[in-house]
Parts: sequence; structure tokens; C-alpha cells
Amino acid sequence: MKTRILVVLLCLACITSYAQRRKKKSTKKPAKTTQQIPYTATSAQPSIDTTKRIARAPLKPFDRPLDGYFKKNNILSARVTPYPNLRESDVAFAKRIWREIDIREKMNQFLASPKQRLIDVLLNAIDAGELTAYEPTQTKDDPGGDGFAIPMAAGGARSRMADSSLVDKFDANGNKIGSVLKAGEFNPDSVVKFRIKEDWIFDRQRSIFEPRIIGIAPLVKVKIGNSEDYQPAFWVYFPDARHILANKEVVSRNSDATGLSFDDVFMKRIFTSYIVKESNDKDERIKDYATGIDKLYESERIKKGLMDWELNLWQY
Repeated sequence: MKTRILVVLLCLACITSYAQRRKKKSTKKPAKTTQQIPYTATSAQPSIDTTKRIARAPLKPFDRPLDGYFKKNNILSARVTPYPNLRESDVAFAKRIWREIDIREKMNQFLASPKQRLIDVLLNAIDAGELTAYEPTQTKDDPGGDGFAIPMAAGGARSRMADSSLVDKFDANGNKIGSVLKAGEFNPDSVVKFRIKEDWIFDRQRSIFEPRIIGIAPLVKVKIGNSEDYQPAFWVYFPDARHILANKEVVSRNSDATGLSFDDVFMKRIFTSYIVKESNDKDERIKDYATGIDKLYESERIKKGLMDWELNLWQY
């Protein structure tokens, strides 16, 4: 009995191994034979389609890292503090003053910092249409040329600031036939002075004697006869410029975190200047009746006169 069982198991093992061999032979594919073509000089080179471009993955948007450890948002979100309302009946005294700021002085050098220049702030706002530049030309209705009477055309303010030079013109034979004034490139470092027009007002309602700036103008050097003089290139109405200046931070040599805007500089009087004219019956400037060092003495006399007027109010 045992012999029969062993024979049956051997037969089953042989049948299973035979079936597995047949299955492997049937699934095996014949190997492909490749014919090698010898390379010769006349063999045709494979053509490359240069019109097809390699598909590239779209570029990810660039995320600029923060230049520092905090973001300055206070200046960018600053708002202008408006002047208190002023009635004509409350004005007990008023005096118009013209003064000039020389940015070559140490206290005013921040106005010409390459990081943030005052002239660049004004010109960029004018080019963007955020500010209006006015002609400094004297007219019958505006004898001083600073009454904001004639708005400038687009691009007129920057063209006034560009350096110009006389270029000779020649004919076909090389003979000089004349000259033409050609505008050059604007150099912001060439602006070294600004003129300010302001009113000193005593408000009896609040009992305050304060200055209120009306206009500001960059000065350019103009040749008049045999001498050179600084003249306004254009005028900007200061109340309209305050919302622009309030969002531009000034640069200080002492600290990078000044927290001060250009509007703060003018409102808090953080600059040095000298008076060049006060309102008078003859409409004269200081240089019209004083020369040399006497112009500075006259400027100081006018400044002292304003301070003395206020002090005399509180004397009993």
C-alpha cells in the first residue's frame, strides 16, 4: 500500500515540473538581432529639429526677502495732520516771509541724501501727476511769479532742471551760422537751494504765533548779464505736497530709525535758513538795498523783529 502511494506522489511531482517548463518556453520571446552599420564619412548625420523647444516648468514668483528684521510701515501709513481752521477775523497780525534753505549746510544735508533727495521726491510726484508744478514767470496778476497762477505742462518741471548749453550750428561748408540752446541731463546734485514762501500769523483765537508754509521752489543758477543768480525753476503748492512728503522718510546720519518724514521736517522747522525778503510797500528784496555782510545782518534783523513782536504781546 505504501509503495502505491509513493509512486502516485512521484508521478504528480513529475507532471508539475513538466508543466512549469512548458510555460516558461512559451512566454520567452526571441531575442532581436540588430545589424550594425559601419560609420563612413558619407553617412548621413541624424537630423535635429531645432524648431522644437524643450518644455520648461513655469517660473515660481520671486519672493524678495526682507532687508532687515522689521518692516517700516509707520511712514508708509502716515497721515497729514491738518492745520487748525483759521478765520480772517482771528488774524491779529500777518507777515509774509521768503527764505532760502542751503542744503550744503551741515544741518540741511539730509535733504540731499542720495538715498532720499527732496528734489527727487518732488519731481517723481510731478511726473506721476500727483503734484502740480507752477510757472515762476512774472505776470501782471502775479508780479512776484510765485502766486501759483500758471500750471506747467507735463514734463516742464524736469526740463527746467536739466542743464543746458549753447551748441554751435554749422552749414555744409563748415561755416558757423548760429547756435542753439540744447538741454542736457538733469543732475540732482546740482540743486543746492530751495526757496520757501510762508506767512507768519498770530491767531488770537488760540493765542499762537506760528508760520504756515505756502509754497516751495527749487532754485537753479541762471546767468543774468555778467552775473549769475539763483532763480526758482518752478513752484509747488505746499498744502498739496504735504500728503506726498508725509510718506517719505528722511535720512539721518545719527540713526536709521528716524521716524521723521519730510512733512515733519517743515512742520517742526528742523532746518536752517535765512530770510531773503519780507513783504513791504516797495516790494524790495534784501539784496536790492543791502550788499555783502549787510544782507545777513538785515536777515537777522527781520527774524528778531518777528520774535520781538510776539514777546511784546505778553509784557505788562
